[in-house]
Amino acid sequence: MHENRTSYPKRKSQMYQQLQELPKKYKVLAVIKMRKVRSTQILPLRKTLAGQVEFFSIKDKIAKKAFEKLDVPGIKDIADHLTGQCMFLFTDMSPFKLNVLLAKNKVMMAARGGDLASFDIVVPAKNTGIAPGPMLTEFKEAGIPTKIDQGTIWIAKDSTPVKKGEAINEKLASILGKLDIKPVEAGISLVTALEDGTVYAEEEMVIDVEKVRNAFAQFHQEAVTLSIEAGYITADNVMQILSKAAQSARSVSVESGFMTDETKEQILQKADSQAKAVAGQAKDYTPA
Repeated sequence: MHENRTSYPKRKSQMYQQLQELPKKYKVLAVIKMRKVRSTQILPLRKTLAGQVEFFSIKDKIAKKAFEKLDVPGIKDIADHLTGQCMFLFTDMSPFKLNVLLAKNKVMMAARGGDLASFDIVVPAKNTGIAPGPMLTEFKEAGIPTKIDQGTIWIAKDSTPVKKGEAINEKLASILGKLDIKPVEAGISLVTALEDGTVYAEEEMVIDVEKVRNAFAQFHQEAVTLSIEAGYITADNVMQILSKAAQSARSVSVESGFMTDETKEQILQKADSQAKAVAGQAKDYTPA
């Protein structure tokens, strides 16, 4: 007969306790699903984000158990989305900034059978250092031309066995591994996050930084233009408004004939031009 468990391994108990404390210590709790994530992706991130982000890997059952009685707004919504092996990221930065940092810190990895090439895979001509044998057949099946020279397999010329986006089969993945070619760009993105009681879905945290930057630049320029037209002075437009006002004042001065040190030459030139025009008309005038 099955009995309810009353004790747990020390390590699981410690993880359970930590997972009850960490959500209270940090402003943001973010989640990564570990189903297709490799340790080679996580290790560089730990180093890059050290001091800013605390990584915590745990199975969903322990996490759900730890969150059951935790008095943190939104934590139960996070627990409902946990399946399989998860990694929690605890931080005080916003989930949007965290997701951008994760996207920037992509790594190149060796291929596994079924992976998609992140770019056209070019295998350069060179001495592989591999002794002839069964590998010759594998090179041939992968469409990589070879020859034997000085007791080793040489790649006869540059070749591109797989184009960007195409699947890499197991045999080619093995060859690329031996040639130290890493054709898979791998990044990590958050699947959900909790900040101040608000739970964010994966798609809500994806930000096109360049698009947002360009939009803000456009909005700023439009605001400056509007403020100049309205005469609303700010630190960004004060010189432009004063320049526009000065130009308008000069135009009014010239049109009205009100002389100043800046406009007297223009006024006299205008008056001279008008006088010559009148004189010319008088000269050509023939009384009826």
